[in-house]
Amino acid sequence: MVQSIPARKVKLSDLKDKFGLRWTEADDFFTDWLGNFPALTAEEIKALDRVKANYRYLLEYPIMESIVKMVVLSPLLDIAGFYAPPYRVTGEADVKVSAVDESEVIQGSIDVLIIQEQLWVTVIEAKNLEFSLTKAIPQTLAYMLA
Repeated sequence: MVQSIPARKVKLSDLKDKFGLRWTEADDFFTDWLGNFPALTAEEIKALDRVKANYRYLLEYPIMESIVKMVVLSPLLDIAGFYAPPYRVTGEADVKVSAVDESEVIQGSIDVLIIQEQLWVTVIEAKNLEFSLTKAIPQTLAYMLA
């Protein structure tokens, strides 16, 4: 019988045991990040400073995930150009990931998914501000396995 596990309850140890994920400290793991990128414009720096200031203000109060997405995530996606072609933004995409022996299935919904044709460019799992960032990592990695 197949056991279903909500993605939000997945732990890093589960992904390590069931899917063979391992930590890496290799500098060249994401070689795309090593490119010679253009410097940010003054306008982009100003926009990022505004997002940072808004985020710091939000940290002072308990806040819902939907507000985090609106105040922090949406401006960052705009600055990165993900609202324009060739990208497509979708939200609440249902995902199922099966373990190798298929006795367990991890299910959940990706908060925001950026797609270029069939390629998943960005997977985002937002959490309320009072949660540690590390709470989103196992869930995001499970989605990336899909």
